[in-house]
Amino acid sequence: MHGLRELQLGFSRDLFSGGGTGFGDRLKDNGLSGDRRLQIYRNNSYIGFTNTLRTTYPVVERLVGEGFFRYAAHHYITRYPSTAGDLHEFGALFPEFLRTFEAAAELVYLPEVARLEWAYEKVYYAAGCAPLDPRALAAVPPERYGGLRFTLNPASRLLASDYPILRIWQVNQTNYEGDQTVDLNSGGVKLLLLRNTALDVEIQPLAEGEFALLQALAEGCDVAGACEQALTVQVDVDVPASFQRHLLQGTLVDFSL
Repeated sequence: MHGLRELQLGFSRDLFSGGGTGFGDRLKDNGLSGDRRLQIYRNNSYIGFTNTLRTTYPVVERLVGEGFFRYAAHHYITRYPSTAGDLHEFGALFPEFLRTFEAAAELVYLPEVARLEWAYEKVYYAAGCAPLDPRALAAVPPERYGGLRFTLNPASRLLASDYPILRIWQVNQTNYEGDQTVDLNSGGVKLLLLRNTALDVEIQPLAEGEFALLQALAEGCDVAGACEQALTVQVDVDVPASFQRHLLQGTLVDFSL
């Protein structure tokens, strides 16, 4: 007699190893052998997981083609089998997988595009929150502004890349019309992904200083420290205008002293 946990672990090992573990011998034949039953389940599982990745990474699939994407997905599923009941978390390691996937080694921008698509996924499904109360902020004495620490919207992500991943993402949208040329040598980008009040995800390019400001705030710096970091990377950054924009559009949703 085998315990339930032992049976579950054995089933999981056989499922993601491709078979050959002998687990099928524990299943009763009923018109099909145990190994054949497991193979049917394995095929259906891989199809389901692959479709989950396709939904999360449509631009990556369009860049490499359906056949190559399925090949990569198979290796990813085998290397990183799902450990959670929430399929929304399954693709979390796909960008890092692509970074080390030898078959895609020449596509140096591909993991970065995947990072953008994963950030989009996380922002789209992030929990909502109440907007910042402007009256509470107005009540803070001006001499204490430097000590404020702001909280970024949970439905937002900051993303930096050495490649023009926003341009790549834009020209590979199904509704895109226009010039599809991408110059990989055009330089990197600093991006803010933010879900707006209409529940659409906006991807906003940021200047170096504005990105540094938000990154510092996200890491827990107070306003004085964040401003210093922003001005260090971009001496002409308009800090007051940046704060006003991100307060109004909901990038910043809370604060503390």
